[in-house]
Amino acid sequence: MNSLMVSGRHRVEGALRGAVAGCPCRYGSWQSVYTRFRRWALDGTFDRMLAGAQSDADAAGDINWLVSVDSSIVRVHQHAAGGGKGGGQNPANQTPMRARNQLTAVMDSIHVARRGRGRPRTRPDHVIADKGYSTSAIRGFLRSLGIGHTIPERADQQANRRRRGSRGGRPPTFDRHRYRHRNVVERCFNRLKQCRSVATRYDKTTTSYRATVTIAAILRWL
Repeated sequence: MNSLMVSGRHRVEGALRGAVAGCPCRYGSWQSVYTRFRRWALDGTFDRMLAGAQSDADAAGDINWLVSVDSSIVRVHQHAAGGGKGGGQNPANQTPMRARNQLTAVMDSIHVARRGRGRPRTRPDHVIADKGYSTSAIRGFLRSLGIGHTIPERADQQANRRRRGSRGGRPPTFDRHRYRHRNVVERCFNRLKQCRSVATRYDKTTTSYRATVTIAAILRWL
């Protein structure tokens, strides 16, 4: 019984370590480790682990609900080609989302359960984004949710507003001091990419790569 427990623990550790830095031989057969990783990626086990860590952090008051939004690119390795046959979407076949769709996806993914009674937290206090998100559609979307935002105007938008004079309306409110905190999301990308499997992207399916990024996030939370 004890040997079975040790074996199971080693496979779990191997799945976590293998997802971010490769799987050393001391964790046993890589097929067994990968089977455990793939099973948990498909049934949402890693997502539940991350959700639990976030709930604990929120209960302790460690989450700052000032959300920074940005995008990053990780090029798919050539060995990740050909993985979309019955095993999920191939990451090489994905196309970049527009800024509005990116922001909507981020807002929809915010879901931090409460410890004890109460509804889960699904909205931030404030959103910070760069000029790429400076559109009337995005600002209107955030206002409709009652979420404050700090997004600088692009130069062409400023020039167009000045050209129209009084018909151009007032410039949106911009808090320079708060905007300085936008670097948090860029530093987050850098830390996640310190994990080799996140930066190189060998995973053949979107499900596996999402699980790899989730494991990297879990390790950062812990």
